[in-house]
Amino acid sequence: MLPQPDDLRALAQTSAPPSYLEAHEFTPEERCQLLSIAHNAIQASLEQREITFADVSPHLSEQRGVFTTLYSEGKLRGCVGYVFPAMPLVQAVAETARSAAFSDTRFLPVTPEETAILKISLSVLSTLRPIGAEEVEVGRHGLLVSMAQYRGLLLPQVPVEHHWDREMFLEQTCRKAGLPAHAWKQGATIEAFTAEVFGDEGLDH
Repeated sequence: MLPQPDDLRALAQTSAPPSYLEAHEFTPEERCQLLSIAHNAIQASLEQREITFADVSPHLSEQRGVFTTLYSEGKLRGCVGYVFPAMPLVQAVAETARSAAFSDTRFLPVTPEETAILKISLSVLSTLRPIGAEEVEVGRHGLLVSMAQYRGLLLPQVPVEHHWDREMFLEQTCRKAGLPAHAWKQGATIEAFTAEVFGDEGLDH
């Protein structure tokens, strides 16, 4: 049985300023292929059919964490992701796209009529690494804060869009985890990652 997408949710995203993007790892063709897989996975679920992954390069078969974010008419419509590498990237994109469309409890399931106007953004994550609070760079790092059974994650674009400084970013990630805002000063584990973010034409990346 496949692991379910991590239930950590990203905050609403409206754009992806280039300041937090690493050097492009994925070619334009690979980006198009991954976005096509995401759209196809949603459509296939509505049609109750399986999808296959044909002509997939070894690069897209690597295990990676990824978040899939859906937009409808410019508004957030769903966001679900795997923080940790759990399966090949192409499969993770399909799984998270389906879950964002039909299992994000903040929204009603996507309808067949909506598929024509859905826009998709993908955030492919680097591996997590421990980081000191003073090393966190707004506009470059995403954060995962954990303590005991509590975990909270924010993607790199979130503090940029909300105009947060480093301390506010740390505090808001703690709050996302259900922890006190200053838990990052009180023994919570801080891990950082970067993300390559790209999406459908018409999204401001």
